[in-house]
Amino acid sequence: MSSSRREFLAGLAGAGALATLPRPMRASVAGPLYPPMNLSVFQTPLHHGETEIRLGCAAMTWGDNATNAIIDIAADGFAGIQLRAPTLDQYPDPHALRDLLAQHKLTFVALSSGSTSLDPAVRAQQLETHVEHARYVHEAGGLYLQLISATTKPGQTFTADQYKLQGEIFTEIGKRIADYGIKLGFHNHMNSVGQPPEAVEAILAASDPNYVYLLLDVAHYLQGGGDPVAAIHKHSKRILFMHFKDVKNSDNANGYEWVELGRGRVDFPAILAALHEIHFRGWGVVELDRVPQGDPLTPKEANAVSLEYLREKLGVRA
Repeated sequence: MSSSRREFLAGLAGAGALATLPRPMRASVAGPLYPPMNLSVFQTPLHHGETEIRLGCAAMTWGDNATNAIIDIAADGFAGIQLRAPTLDQYPDPHALRDLLAQHKLTFVALSSGSTSLDPAVRAQQLETHVEHARYVHEAGGLYLQLISATTKPGQTFTADQYKLQGEIFTEIGKRIADYGIKLGFHNHMNSVGQPPEAVEAILAASDPNYVYLLLDVAHYLQGGGDPVAAIHKHSKRILFMHFKDVKNSDNANGYEWVELGRGRVDFPAILAALHEIHFRGWGVVELDRVPQGDPLTPKEANAVSLEYLREKLGVRA
């Protein structure tokens, strides 16, 4: 046995012996209640474990047809799925959805629960809506609830107080849905309060880290003016799961278009390297809003392109 370990155990024994003394004798003992111990044994940092990325797919490409999305995503070979709020209308019984996902061997990673508003007049109602969604996710065997910050108009700016309010709203919702064991993922998103990187940072700073986590979408973060690799390192302790998404410049009204992975400007080799550096263990959900214009692929085929890219080009196998 090493000397440091003997000193550590001796310290514990001394503390235990002191605790068993009668109360009058305890009071007469001079010095601290717990004698000093050699804590050098704790100075070696623990290994965070190997990186483990499980691949899911967002049903968004299929519009609101959850059934077709489930069948195609499972057939492509994904391990998980992110569904949208209209799924609740298609499967009012969450247990039926749970059984269908189990049949197709898909984990219910997250439900896109919609956006939030800074308007105090709707605060109570939106809280109840998202809590009800969390209850459904829990009953259906799901993990997370995705929330987007308040929507904005092009060029609209916000104050520090508004970022603080957005963080408080997320915290309020996060605390309530925690009753169902569901975690809140704040999705950085274009055309929302949480679009630029400084807004993401401010909202996270204003929210309770015990109840509000970051769903980092690398394409939205890049398009919003940030460096997603830097974001992975900066917010490593708050990342709940990832959105693997790609974007390219376009001559459309937005000036950009979402595309299959590997066909846009996102540096996925650097993204994967950063995730390995922080020992990320969690879900990477492939998201494609719609099949790009002029692309002669079905939603199933388009998402298979992204999955093949992750597996064959980047070596992600989960």
